[in-house]
Amino acid sequence: MDLTNAIKISASGMRAQGTRLRVVAENVANAESLGNTPADDPYRRKTITFENEINRKLNADMVRVSKIGRDQGDFRIVYEPHHPLADEKGYIKMPNVNTLIEMTDMREAERSYEANVSVIESSKSLIERTLELLRA
Repeated sequence: MDLTNAIKISASGMRAQGTRLRVVAENVANAESLGNTPADDPYRRKTITFENEINRKLNADMVRVSKIGRDQGDFRIVYEPHHPLADEKGYIKMPNVNTLIEMTDMREAERSYEANVSVIESSKSLIERTLELLRA
């Protein structure tokens, strides 16, 4: 495989993981975002799905974001009778965001991103060494 193709493949992984980091950041930022009225739903956690993409020009499998969706899981219910958005029983609906899970996803995306950066750096180094050999 051509080293420039390895760089392009890793770049597709970096784009996908960068989008994943953005989605996680949105979830963390909205972990306490409520609706405007007691009847409104709070923020619903975003999810991301990747898919394999065949690049016939490079003859390689790439990764891309296929969908950014919404987690249809249940909202957390918290008893806060004095909250302005509490229902008649004193409960409020909280977003279905678990910050511990989001932070774990963030670390995993970060590691995948860094692995792709390492592949690009290694490929670049090999290309530079090849050029040096050809010049000699």
